[in-house]
Amino acid sequence: MHTREEKLKAFGRMLDVLDTLREKCPWDRKQTNESLRPNTIEETYELCDALLKDDEPNICKELGDVLLHVGFYARIGEEKGEFDIADVCDKLVDKLIYRHPHVYHPSQVGAPDPKPLPYGEQADEHLEDTAKTSQQVTEKWEQLKLKEKDGNKSVLAGVPDALPSLIKAYRVQDKVRNVGFDWEDKGDVWAKVREELDELEAELRCEDKERSTEEFGDFLFSLINAARLYKINPDTALEKTNAKFIRRFNYIEQHSIKIGKPLKNMTLGEMDALWNEAKNNE
Repeated sequence: MHTREEKLKAFGRMLDVLDTLREKCPWDRKQTNESLRPNTIEETYELCDALLKDDEPNICKELGDVLLHVGFYARIGEEKGEFDIADVCDKLVDKLIYRHPHVYHPSQVGAPDPKPLPYGEQADEHLEDTAKTSQQVTEKWEQLKLKEKDGNKSVLAGVPDALPSLIKAYRVQDKVRNVGFDWEDKGDVWAKVREELDELEAELRCEDKERSTEEFGDFLFSLINAARLYKINPDTALEKTNAKFIRRFNYIEQHSIKIGKPLKNMTLGEMDALWNEAKNNE
């Protein structure tokens, strides 16, 4: 692994190349926050894909692509005279120090070289009994956000509107949990899931598209809540199932090509048998 000096040198090298490209490359020169945004979303999903596959070489590569976008947006901010990469780093560090009063004293916000507190000490007396576990730290994190000068004005204000709906539902539920709005017994959630399923089935029988859509959303929300309570990330679970389905269906398709029989000419029974073959081969 690299030394701190080597890491800082590599970061500076990245900034130097980014500055050069911004000045001399026609494509880089014309980019704006708006034009880069779709690419940022794509790069983020590519990183997420590599993380899910635990593909270390691609994790490293995709992290670089995401870092490029962080640097690019900071460079654009600098050109506008609004902020630069140092401001980005300083704001991040100050936020981390403020939100970890069990590690740093709040007075160290803005310090050029913040020092962690001696192990076991608390910066704030009332945290002594409330910030000893990961869950307690998470709960305190949400409370501190509401106190920040430029922080969230409400518990759910920090949930981005543009988040994919499944991830958004999970984040909404997780955030309200941190302020005590949650099931006391996780097993109680199944009654809610069954209730929402019954309501969905009733609306589907009535063939009311608008009401059915609403109830389907309620049912999905309750399932996501159940996943959260049982410490299952629903987005990860669904993506694993997507990959599994694609893998098994590709097996069916490859077999159909091998025998020269198009999928549309195969019976459901034939495809189901191949599906089970693919399943047994995993």
